[in-house]
Amino acid sequence: MDRLRAFEMFVAVVGKGGFAKAADALNTSPANVTRYVAELEAYLGTRLLNRTSRRLSLTETGQALFDRGRAILDEVAELEALAGAATVKPRGRLRINAPVSFGIRHLAPLWPRFMAQHPDVMLDVSLIDRVVDIVEEGYDMAIRISRAGAQSHVARRLAVSRNIVCASPSYLARHGHPESPDDLAARHRCIIYTQATMAEEWRLTDTDGRDHAVRVNGALLTNNGDTARAAALDGVGITWQPTFLIGDDLRAGRLVPLLPGYRLPDIDVLAVYPSRRHLSAKVRVMVDFLADAFHGTPPWDREPVMPQIPVAAV
Repeated sequence: MDRLRAFEMFVAVVGKGGFAKAADALNTSPANVTRYVAELEAYLGTRLLNRTSRRLSLTETGQALFDRGRAILDEVAELEALAGAATVKPRGRLRINAPVSFGIRHLAPLWPRFMAQHPDVMLDVSLIDRVVDIVEEGYDMAIRISRAGAQSHVARRLAVSRNIVCASPSYLARHGHPESPDDLAARHRCIIYTQATMAEEWRLTDTDGRDHAVRVNGALLTNNGDTARAAALDGVGITWQPTFLIGDDLRAGRLVPLLPGYRLPDIDVLAVYPSRRHLSAKVRVMVDFLADAFHGTPPWDREPVMPQIPVAAV
């Protein structure tokens, strides 16, 4: 039995939803597809598909084999292209993990342009705020917002985002502006982002490089930046958030930056992938694409372009 061909037949059956459609896609007969899948099940000693007269369904083993087999076939296709050409054409499914807020605001608008440039790459984007294990969970790459770097993986920095302490004009009208970090604990209600390492103890640095740590009083605790932003806009309290989330609000005056003589550490926007060795073409072109999209001053820190007002004819 040609095992690679058998895996190809099995993946096609699942992907196309039937033996006849798989046969059409692979330019062979349904009987041949059926034989290969049966031989694969016999070789593995387990059932992969549950068959009825009307539908197919995957067993637990079949689902795992389909997920991994599809990725392997994509890689084989790239190897075949490498053997026959000087450059590899990006193709196949590209699984990407990204944080929810950043993914919605700054990545989703880029995907149509990437897909137009690389029509043979199918994007599979998951937005999850927790730090995933890229290898264990089957991702090709991830976008991470971090001060700690990638640690166990390879990372390329795409951009930097500043962290800003801020509040709405309505909150400041009622409670005044803090003059120092100590004022945050003594006089103000704060909105706490619990995913941060400095959740309830905010650490700021003054212009002389001295560190100031203050334990703030929480009016609201949340693990979601959009929730913290919404509460700040509504005057609930003072928060700190990255400019990729609140840049438009700062420019529009909906939020006011505070403590100008102090700053929080910047954070990096990273493209993370398992290894530089044998980097697939689809990951390489995506990382290059994102690096180009965020080159220079990132969009969240750019000044808005004012529309040109036409001059009335005299």
